[in-house]
Amino acid sequence: MMRSASGEATSRGARLSRKGSIRAHATEESNAVLWAVVVVLAVVSVFTMATIDYGKVDFFTACKDAVGDFWMMVSSPGLAGHFTFADVMEGLFVSLALAALTTFIGAVIAFVLGLFAATNLSNTAVAAAIKAVMSFFRAVPTILWVLVFSVAIGLGAEAAVAGLLFHSIAYLVKAYSESFEEIDPGVLEALRASGARWWQIVFQAVVPAKTSEILSWTFIRFEINFVNAVAVGAVAGAGGIGYQLFLAGSFYLNIHEVGLISYLCLAVAVVLEVAATNLRKRYIVQH
Repeated sequence: MMRSASGEATSRGARLSRKGSIRAHATEESNAVLWAVVVVLAVVSVFTMATIDYGKVDFFTACKDAVGDFWMMVSSPGLAGHFTFADVMEGLFVSLALAALTTFIGAVIAFVLGLFAATNLSNTAVAAAIKAVMSFFRAVPTILWVLVFSVAIGLGAEAAVAGLLFHSIAYLVKAYSESFEEIDPGVLEALRASGARWWQIVFQAVVPAKTSEILSWTFIRFEINFVNAVAVGAVAGAGGIGYQLFLAGSFYLNIHEVGLISYLCLAVAVVLEVAATNLRKRYIVQH
């Protein structure tokens, strides 16, 4: 039996370790193509940065000046540019607050609408109507929603939140409803046969089974809302780090401030991704 099992495993592309356990190795064509693309892109990026014509700009001097300006913004506010480091951090937290508020409100509304948009939990006509309306909301770009509310209620954080909210709700309703529709029909039928009410079915079958997916989709939307909050910071007059990036790049023409703001946005995106991954792993382990 051991020989047949090992022979079958070896014939399928697996290998045996020194301890006798089967060690599989992925040699699929899709993985090979993916790694080939990544390697080619990395080589092209390095080659481009090494051979690009920087004109009269000394690359190493520019990097040294950027580090020096960053240190001056941290240690001696007001000497390196138009924004101090404290101003940039304040703008960053404003953009994060806009994204968090939009995501929280949108997730609550989308959860309720997602239940009614799922065909296995709601009437077919109601589900179709909600999905049609949400498709229209998703078809309109976020920036247009922000511009509409900027004209309707004036410039400010309210217009930014309202504009971001429409697209967030439409996005999460689609994600939540499709996730709810994947629940085993037998579980729902068993609960209905036992006399469970609609809300009992939701909290006893839907929520326990789909909390991990809901959490993942919500964090993904939070990252998208942060990027959108940065993008519409200047358009809606909501301020934040997006408005500072707009001023530094279009009015002050300070490339060092633009670089600092860009790297801070990238750092926030990495932190959000790590937090979402760890939270999801912890939930899966505990449940």
